[in-house]
Amino acid sequence: MNLTKIIGTFLLGTLLISCNSKPKKERVAEKEKVNILWVFGEDISPWMPAYGDSTVITPNIDFLVDNGVLFKNVFSMSAVCSPTRSAMITGAMPTTIGVHNHRSGRSNVQVALPEYVQILPKIFKEKGYHTFNEGKDDFNWQYNWDDYWTGPHKVNKFYGKEGHGSWNDRKEGQPFFGVIELFGGKNKNKPPTLVNPDSVKVPQYYPDIPEIRKQIAAHYNQIKMTDIEIAGIIEQLKKDNLYDKTIIIFMSDNGYKTPRDKQFLYDGGLHMPLVIASPGNPKLLNQKGVREDLVNLLDVTATTLALADIEIPKYMESKDVFAEDFHRNFVVAAKDRCDFTIDRVRAVRTKDFKYIKNFMTDRPLMQPQYRDNRPTFIALKKAFNDGVPFANDWLKDFRPAEELYNLNEDPDEVHNLANDPKYATELEKMRGRLNKWIKETGDKGQYPESKEQLKVVYERWGDRCVNPEYDVVKSE
Repeated sequence: MNLTKIIGTFLLGTLLISCNSKPKKERVAEKEKVNILWVFGEDISPWMPAYGDSTVITPNIDFLVDNGVLFKNVFSMSAVCSPTRSAMITGAMPTTIGVHNHRSGRSNVQVALPEYVQILPKIFKEKGYHTFNEGKDDFNWQYNWDDYWTGPHKVNKFYGKEGHGSWNDRKEGQPFFGVIELFGGKNKNKPPTLVNPDSVKVPQYYPDIPEIRKQIAAHYNQIKMTDIEIAGIIEQLKKDNLYDKTIIIFMSDNGYKTPRDKQFLYDGGLHMPLVIASPGNPKLLNQKGVREDLVNLLDVTATTLALADIEIPKYMESKDVFAEDFHRNFVVAAKDRCDFTIDRVRAVRTKDFKYIKNFMTDRPLMQPQYRDNRPTFIALKKAFNDGVPFANDWLKDFRPAEELYNLNEDPDEVHNLANDPKYATELEKMRGRLNKWIKETGDKGQYPESKEQLKVVYERWGDRCVNPEYDVVKSE
């Protein structure tokens, strides 16, 4: 079975399908081995009815919500794909295991994982599961595909390896753990009804210009296409008699590709959709409802293992969201090198506040990047240079060392309170949390990339590598 072909064929029609913690032992009926399917909507922000935005309807995502658990406050550990996926497949923060720099595994320069790290699909394979990947995986180290996945793949020079696996490649009666990659925020297909750019809401941190409205409307269209594709996946599970034996986990890796969202540690880059559902057989997941508590996207890893009744390795920083003692006071996110742009930013988020530490204040927040020549970026810079009002200073040639936002009063994160004496106590508390986390986890972003890695990046991107860290390789 070729899932890409099946989903593409399904899009010719528009089939729309109108979903309190329990102890772990009650979640897997009679300890039967369940199938678990991750559905990634790449670069998807939670602009959907389940999260209070009804600009487009998403009946199939709503169907999963009605038959499972909706998590409203989930935040990614990174705002770009490869560190996020590297974390989720290992259950560890990318900064802890040294895979925090975007696409650091795309060369012959070896990026090795610590010996204690285990890979999620490999754990499932050792437990007798069929594992498959349909679409990109995008991990920041070199690896043997066949150690993780069943089925063929090709190598794509931009994001590594792309799988073409299927649940139908498994042996008779064999359970599966699978990952399906949907294009999400990169989907170029159009839904039957398009969103009018004039009807969308523009966040405060963007000027209200046509190019921004057009890109926001495009994302709503992409979310609608993702919803239609999910219908195709559900329908195929039914046709293959797997629907009543499969837990579906729908999520994204980072926020939409608008300029101050993806790659940045504001909520636009970190706030993720997450639904865990078992619509065909509720006994596989005795959970329903809406969760408002704080969750790290990384927690999907441990939760996946727990749902399959597999022991969670002790090194994992991921937590089972259905464990009776699950709780997070805060989540941490990191930004390091993205493509050719070297940076180091850390964020701590509680339910009420966001703290951002900018370590490299010698360079602007909006450094050169791969999207610079795209129409929206060009229009934004022109608007800024023409004096169009911006809500804050994110396009200026400087950045503050610290940022603090009251998320209840300022959800768009435009009013930096770091220098406001009224918030001095909160600032000190958040700063202390970050410093303690850096020390306890051994944050590898404290250390520069090797000369060998910098050379690989420079050889690929050339003159776009303007950061001073490249001087050591430019002179060779």
